[in-house]
Amino acid sequence: MSRKSGRNEGEASVVRAGTVAIIGRSNVGKSTLLNAALELPLAVVSRRPQTTRTPLLGIVRHGDAEIGFLDTPGLHKAESRLGREMNRSARDAVRDADVILFVIALPPTVKGDVRPHPGDLALLRDLPSDKPVVLVVNKIDTLRDKRLMLPLLSTLSQSFADSGGSESTAERRFAAVVPVSARTVDGVDRVLEEVARVLPEGGPRHDEDALTDRPMRHFAAEYVREAILRATSDEVPHAVAVTIDEYIEPSREGEVTRVSATIHVEREGQKRILIGEKGAMLKRIGIEARARIEALVGSQLHLALWVRVTEDWRERTESLADFGLLARAERT
Repeated sequence: MSRKSGRNEGEASVVRAGTVAIIGRSNVGKSTLLNAALELPLAVVSRRPQTTRTPLLGIVRHGDAEIGFLDTPGLHKAESRLGREMNRSARDAVRDADVILFVIALPPTVKGDVRPHPGDLALLRDLPSDKPVVLVVNKIDTLRDKRLMLPLLSTLSQSFADSGGSESTAERRFAAVVPVSARTVDGVDRVLEEVARVLPEGGPRHDEDALTDRPMRHFAAEYVREAILRATSDEVPHAVAVTIDEYIEPSREGEVTRVSATIHVEREGQKRILIGEKGAMLKRIGIEARARIEALVGSQLHLALWVRVTEDWRERTESLADFGLLARAERT
């Protein structure tokens, strides 16, 4: 997919380029950060954990650098085959990246003290030692006294340094530490500057106007799922997958894009919830998803939605493969 406009226009020739894996626990704002960097709400976001299921590439030109941000699923304690595949795909991204963007959400203040989340410390210890790591502390807009962050940053830096082990010949250090509010875009430009600084030298890896390597039908499915996340209760969202049965672009002026999608759930009860009384819930989901897709494609859209029970799909290899949810290492 190509971009229409944005910060990438009219900038210098690329002399640095690489892939940057955005890594962290669930719900720390990784996808919101990607959208802020792209200046476009490309990635699906919600308040629910494990919203991102597969890595999403977003390409940003910043000065003389081409940054291939790879948004990844939040690392978490997996309770299903799907969860294990999500974790695997995030770790694949770390292994293949040139730079790691480690994102944490600012923890709540307890009696005037801001302490790191144990999960963040555990993930820090697992990061590879052969790649630059930029630490991003997100959601700083929730903290009035920014001085309270200093002990937190010191603890994180020390934990990262200690993770090098006794055999390390040099203390590990973050390439940069950047406090941000991805929601308000505060600090995002500095993230781009710090990441660009540590990218490897080299020419562009993507076409000049490229935005992502995903096709439109991928986002059509994701935006239907996003509408479901926003509309339904805890019983449904994680049991939902969306596949595109048909994606037909206009062949002549005056026609609309036509999309047909199937929403897969695991139980009949979930199907009834998604359809709603007299189809009201499915209609609500369709209206929201259609508006989201139309904003991306820039034209009118006809969207048809169907709901199907695919029992226990989150545990079935065949279903995960059909839905494009197997990690790369499992597919090859």
